[in-house]
Amino acid sequence: MGQIKSHIEITSGVCGGKARIAGHRIRVQDIVVDYEHFGMSPEEIVNQLPVTLADVHAALAYYYDNKEEIRQSIRQEEAFYEEMKAKTPSLVQQKLKGCHASND
Repeated sequence: MGQIKSHIEITSGVCGGKARIAGHRIRVQDIVVDYEHFGMSPEEIVNQLPVTLADVHAALAYYYDNKEEIRQSIRQEEAFYEEMKAKTPSLVQQKLKGCHASND
């Protein structure tokens, strides 16, 4: 885990205390989402984010060592997003509803 630690940091108060790429605010779970959910290769992730290939592989190694913790964090974030989305309709939706109401 020594080499992984040089690429992964956990700092209270930074990124919610979540594991992240050292020197960045890119969380391990962000790399995992790109890799697993969006099907991006490590090379594609490197082309999209300011990280090295070693950073991506370290993040994935950290993930595989802490899979349930990272997956739980992703599920919590998705649930929060869905809750906020349900509570906050988009401005476009509101305007469309207003247009339909005035046309009736």
